[in-house]
Amino acid sequence: MKIIEKEVLVKDFITKSNLPASDYVINPYIGCPHQCKYCYACFMKRFTNHKESWGSFIDIKRCDKPINKKKLQNKLVFLSSVTDCYNPFEEKYKSTQKILKQLIDIDCELNISTKSNLILRDMDLLKQCKNLKVSISINTLDEQFKNDMDNACSISERLRTLKVLHENGIYTILFMSPIFPGITNFQKIIEKTKDYTDEYWFENLNLRGSYKQELLNYIKTSYPQLIELYNNIYIKKDMQYWYNLSAEIEQYCYTHLIKHTNYFYHKELVKEKVKHSCQNRQD
Repeated sequence: MKIIEKEVLVKDFITKSNLPASDYVINPYIGCPHQCKYCYACFMKRFTNHKESWGSFIDIKRCDKPINKKKLQNKLVFLSSVTDCYNPFEEKYKSTQKILKQLIDIDCELNISTKSNLILRDMDLLKQCKNLKVSISINTLDEQFKNDMDNACSISERLRTLKVLHENGIYTILFMSPIFPGITNFQKIIEKTKDYTDEYWFENLNLRGSYKQELLNYIKTSYPQLIELYNNIYIKKDMQYWYNLSAEIEQYCYTHLIKHTNYFYHKELVKEKVKHSCQNRQD
């Protein structure tokens, strides 16, 4: 599929964040050619006037104003939340690289999230960042399942990227997201990667919007033995599977001394973040 490219001028790269683990987000692009079947970011179409399907266009952001260093001082900055900042078009446009060059002098906590080995291109810049974490998204070791779900680089390349980053002194996070019930084996992924992963993040699969039925149809066709489980979770809204898996993850990580964060309960984490923010302002 040919991706529609367009450069757009924006007033600022920085956006206030509602995510539990960041104060600000920077998204150098609108849209993402990875075409992940489970992508929640497709909601962005409502704000961009795009008629094309999500994954078939990419807007390359341009901004004449330099990043406000004072604004990001001592803040948590996430790069990025609704696109992959190292998607294949980054090789051509270098938007993320240009932003990174501005961020290396800022005393902030920077988290870069990607599914791409292209991040290794910027190793010299990454090493200059004062407080950096890089999270690589991996939710399977099965290349076929990965190919069914997205057009991003292979699992083997993601694992290699994680390892190379770690060997170069970069703090590495394996972002196990989204966890597919009955398909994602968190223990096997940890066992495969524990020697070059500093921390694990876990996030469950949420199905909503247009892709909900598409993924349920996929499970029915490709994993028919799991369709009853998926119907219980996503049609009948039975959360017991997630409660049980969450407890299993906590026990495993506690027993094996694995640093981790569980993002299963995203809404609760956001509420807790807002509560702390209000308390800090009152103090």
